[in-house]
Amino acid sequence: MLYHLHEFANQSDSLNFLNVFQYQTFRAAAACITAFLVVVLFGNKVILKLISLKAGQPIRTADEVHKLAELHGGKVGTPTMGGVLIVGGVLLSVCAWARVDTNPFLWAILLVTLVTCFLGFLDDYHKIKKKNSAGVSGKTKLFVQLFVAFAAVAFLFLYDHEKFGFFEPYMTESGEIFRVSQHIRELWIPFVKEPVIGDMSFVAVLLLPVVIVACSNAVNLTDGLDGLATGCTLTTSAAYAVFSYVSGHALASSYLYTPFHPLAGEVTIFCTALFGACLGFLWFNCHPAKVFMGDTGSLSIGGMLGMIAICTKQEFLLAIVGGVFVMEAGSVILQVASFKTRGKRIFRMSPIHHHFELKGWAESRVINRFWILSIIFALIGIATLKIR
Repeated sequence: MLYHLHEFANQSDSLNFLNVFQYQTFRAAAACITAFLVVVLFGNKVILKLISLKAGQPIRTADEVHKLAELHGGKVGTPTMGGVLIVGGVLLSVCAWARVDTNPFLWAILLVTLVTCFLGFLDDYHKIKKKNSAGVSGKTKLFVQLFVAFAAVAFLFLYDHEKFGFFEPYMTESGEIFRVSQHIRELWIPFVKEPVIGDMSFVAVLLLPVVIVACSNAVNLTDGLDGLATGCTLTTSAAYAVFSYVSGHALASSYLYTPFHPLAGEVTIFCTALFGACLGFLWFNCHPAKVFMGDTGSLSIGGMLGMIAICTKQEFLLAIVGGVFVMEAGSVILQVASFKTRGKRIFRMSPIHHHFELKGWAESRVINRFWILSIIFALIGIATLKIR
């Protein structure tokens, strides 16, 4: 908890420089750099350890994916489970730079991150052990995702500073308490200046977990090419760093018409830590990849982003900012629905990045163009701040 170093600043003039540790902007930048360095410095050691454990990514056979097996044949043996680097970098950085001891939002995000990471780890482990792409059953994964999503949302929904007292309440000069439970119950949509629903009541506990589960699986579907999911996470986390910082500061929030809660500002540090960790991971994951994040990384990243969107009350905006993730998940849904109802496929293969591969696009071209789309989606999302 490096934040508390600023308390020593008043003890001596020579320690005045410690005041910077109280500012979220400084700690957000430091969290980004810390996460990046953790991943880069430990990256090769973790990759070598994964190789020694023979944790190679199982590649689907020609019987399963036909021509795609030829395109991805060179990936055989590339270690997976690299998501431990991302999650490890994020957790170390957040614990060092964020005020985890005073913020229920961070507790909720950490809960979702840890459980989805463990779920992804088990999925990767089973794939490696069985030497196929089966892994944990879809029903089991969905159940665990729904359970942890419900638990995290219910924690924020029920949290009452006066009853539970884990954290000191944030109070205005007039004595008003900014209640986390009330913040979570509001429903905001892009282009509207006020919440469309001021109190969703128990519906919030039923609706909001869907955001987490959908985002977790969408990122998982996107993780099919070298660096694709990693690069798209960079733009999404950067955009949400802006949203969370604005939401945590009254003047900025009122000027840009965003939902305000003073504790939301600390979520910025989680966003920048995720950005830094993914930037470091891209060092090893860019084409041709030396390591894959696996479900260990993709499920947990999606869970993080979904929970961050809920804490900042920008759930609907996630569909814009994470547009590539929506494209990937949507292509799978459309493909399955079309095949079951009409007996025909819309795409040569889903998720949609494989469709373009089978059309003859080089893998690097698909990745780069999807990264460009991700940047555009993030900019569109940020642009909505002032046109509500």
